Amino acid sequence: MARCVLSPRVPRKAAELAARARGARDRLLYPEATAGGEQWQRIPLNEAVRRHIDALGPQHLTAAEISGAAYAALPWKRFESLDYPEFDLCAPLDGRGTYDVVICEQVIEHVVDPNAAAANLRGLCNPGGHVIVSTPFLIRVHELPMYGMHDYWRFTPRGLRTLLERAGLEVDEIGSWGNRSVVARNFDRWPAYRRWHSLRNEPDLPVQVWAFARSPG
Repeated sequence: MARCVLSPRVPRKAAELAARARGARDRLLYPEATAGGEQWQRIPLNEAVRRHIDALGPQHLTAAEISGAAYAALPWKRFESLDYPEFDLCAPLDGRGTYDVVICEQVIEHVVDPNAAAANLRGLCNPGGHVIVSTPFLIRVHELPMYGMHDYWRFTPRGLRTLLERAGLEVDEIGSWGNRSVVARNFDRWPAYRRWHSLRNEPDLPVQVWAFARSPG
């Protein structure tokens, strides 16, 4: 009696189809963000920073944002974007002007010398002014060498506080947010936030860490 032998290609093909189906489902449930502000990992961070800036009263303040312009549209008294490589956060300031608010988001992890960068954040700030810093923690290495952007550092909440305090800044608040679901989904892409994505915070799994600090008096 002849036996029917299945080709090894059959289960392999089925596995490939199943993998494609899972990929299509994931792209629907976790679509790629088209801008940083849309990313799931940044939603609680963005809300915290916006509340903080609103409480400061931006219409009365001058502001500088390091390598970005996410907050340029707010009603600042004056706003300037300090972009790399024209502006290097680790280089001597050489008498550069100061501001009431200095915003440094998703930058500290990319600088060669975070201690020099933190000192310059204080140096850019008017006495009694405010410094806003955010940086990722549980996130994959992300580099863009063609733009001179390398990935060097990760800071826990305690580590970010220590970095800023050693630069002479007074830290008013440290925040963090993350959960195991967003950690896993960031492995392959930066998913945009959708209403079915959890915003539950697991403090031991921070994806984003931020600090609100002041320059002494």
